[in-house]
Amino acid sequence: MKYRIGEVARVLGISTDLLRYYEKKGVVAPQKGKYNDYRYYDSWDINFLLDCLWFKNFGFSLDQISDMVRSYSASDITDMFLAKEEELESTIKRCELLLQRSAEHRLGMERIKLLGSCNVEVSPSGACFLNRYGDEYPDTEDLEPYARRWLELMPYNHRYFELSERALCGEDPSDYRWGYFISDDYIEKLGTKPEPPMIRLSAVKSLHTVCRSSGKGMFGPRMLSHAVDYAKENGLDFTGPARGTLLASVCEDGELWGYFEAWIPIE
Repeated sequence: MKYRIGEVARVLGISTDLLRYYEKKGVVAPQKGKYNDYRYYDSWDINFLLDCLWFKNFGFSLDQISDMVRSYSASDITDMFLAKEEELESTIKRCELLLQRSAEHRLGMERIKLLGSCNVEVSPSGACFLNRYGDEYPDTEDLEPYARRWLELMPYNHRYFELSERALCGEDPSDYRWGYFISDDYIEKLGTKPEPPMIRLSAVKSLHTVCRSSGKGMFGPRMLSHAVDYAKENGLDFTGPARGTLLASVCEDGELWGYFEAWIPIE
């Protein structure tokens, strides 16, 4: 029984372009019509095509599949599967980390509900990289490789900021810095080495709060005025800059808001 290319495509649920590709690679060699340019496949050809589809669903590339079907020995195919298993294990680990990070981000967004509240807790430990001071990014080529590295670490890191004690006290509202933060948990799981200019951040007793800002140029220490007032009312002394991360940027009533989680070290 002979089948034309369209019939084979329908039987296998694949495109005619893919069938032509496998023909080009020598996986199948359909007969050409004597008086036309039609391709005719038999069950032998379809067997090879089924092998191709079987390998394809493991994630092998089309070029790899054409070799595996037509020219590879049992040893060659075994080696291909060993390499594929290593690749799949790496993918599984990445997916597990992404699943963990997704859940963390989702739960983190729920802390938006804590807007304006204050409590004493221990800040997260990890490492940060600062690459923006106020509204300016330093024009330093030495920092470019580190900036790219932190972009590659997304989404396991956080947008991070620091507001100096001088800024919190109202002496210099523009004294803040931006960069990225990654927790010790992901430093370990990703094998990241916190080397300079990365800065290690220890877990310290802090005043914790959630704040927000909206609009260009509105980020600054006034977001944390409620936390400053709370500290004064409760006799708490700040011992370092406020450290925080972006929880989320959301639209509310037609206005964009940035929500932040902050920790201010206290005695």
